[in-house]
Amino acid sequence: MLQLKNIVKTYAISGTQESVPALRGVDLAFRDSEFVAVLGPSGCGKTTLLNILGGLDRYTDGDLIINGRSTKEYGDGDWDTYRNHSIGFVFQSYNLIPHQSVLANVELALTLSGVSRAERRRRATEALQKVGLGDQIHKKPNQMSGGQMQRVAIARALVNDPDILLADEPTGALDTVTSVQIMDILKEISKDKLILMVTHNPELAETYANRIVRLVDGQVTGDTNPYTAEQAEQDAEARRAAMPSAKKSRKKKKNDDGTGKGKRSMSFATALSLSFQNLMTKKGRTLLTSFAGSIGIIGIALILALSNGVNLFIAGVQEDTLSTYPLTIQKETQDISAMLGAMTAVDNSNDYSDSGMIYVDDSLGTMMSAMNATVSNNLTAFKAYLDAHQDDAGNDDVADEIARLEKLGADKMTDREKMVYQTLTQHRQNADREAELAKLGVPEEVYKSAEFKGFAKKFNS
Repeated sequence: MLQLKNIVKTYAISGTQESVPALRGVDLAFRDSEFVAVLGPSGCGKTTLLNILGGLDRYTDGDLIINGRSTKEYGDGDWDTYRNHSIGFVFQSYNLIPHQSVLANVELALTLSGVSRAERRRRATEALQKVGLGDQIHKKPNQMSGGQMQRVAIARALVNDPDILLADEPTGALDTVTSVQIMDILKEISKDKLILMVTHNPELAETYANRIVRLVDGQVTGDTNPYTAEQAEQDAEARRAAMPSAKKSRKKKKNDDGTGKGKRSMSFATALSLSFQNLMTKKGRTLLTSFAGSIGIIGIALILALSNGVNLFIAGVQEDTLSTYPLTIQKETQDISAMLGAMTAVDNSNDYSDSGMIYVDDSLGTMMSAMNATVSNNLTAFKAYLDAHQDDAGNDDVADEIARLEKLGADKMTDREKMVYQTLTQHRQNADREAELAKLGVPEEVYKSAEFKGFAKKFNS
């Protein structure tokens, strides 16, 4: 049973604190199978009421009771299951997908529910046959009349075997003859389902509906056949008495369907297939979009590659340029920091206002003294550090530079590169000799002494 308890719906106005009421305390209960027509002027809340009943919109206050359960407890998954399996929608504008066939449009509701392909085809065909379109399942919507498209919409709403059918102006865009045909179909369906139809046509409502609810300014002002609490209790007792057979029927339906009532999503393969079909329906647009996207990706890749190449080239030029200039460390050098400190420490705060006095300003002398100041470097400790760590990284760098210069060739070396090559070669020979002497047990203080190095130099020459 579907029941509305004091439902209130308001819409906030963007940028203000004001709100517009759409429904104001609606109390309604509906039978499991009846044809209810909702009448009222434009803007009275008819469509809002339909959207709340269909789970498309949320009420602001009150409660919506579905089969004895309050929807205040519903989560997003509960609403999805409710819309997929309990509600069917019929719209005034049909809302059919133009590039899909009639059969595919009806199957779409089952696709979203995760029903297998064979079962979708069977149930969609049966639904189309019920509305008299069994021989036109392969047509496109643009090949059909307005009445036929509305029948397709009704078949799509019925294919999931919902408990409730919501129709928003189903005959609003149809002529009189076609409207009567559509209403006959809805009247037949209402024998075992609840149909709620919003319409502006009181004649159709009085002819086909067995209950008319009138809305004015978001409030119920009339109900020709209200569903009372006593009637609801009697129907509840009847349902409880028929519960065993109903459970058996629902179990059989679940087994035939193969998916279960609670399933509410399509498989990944089905989603992928639908996406591919939609891409193929607009081949030109798909190709142009892919081409434009490819240009963008290729352009970004080229820019990154060019930027990386330029950075590597600059780094290579810097390395090659700096490698030809040896690093020179002097024992004594000018103290630049002291000179800069003296230049910035000129005192301008002295008062020289007394013209009868002679003042001495030694700023220039201070700067000259700072320019002559020197700082000493501990080359002995630095040399010891280099000797201790030369095996860690220095040998590899020396070997790489020697290999580069040898590959370049003596005829292509500059004078500076030749000097560097001779220096590095001599350094490697000395390092190799010292390593051999160390293996022979010669003390380090002997082969690193000045006398031994002088002897080695004469021997090499």
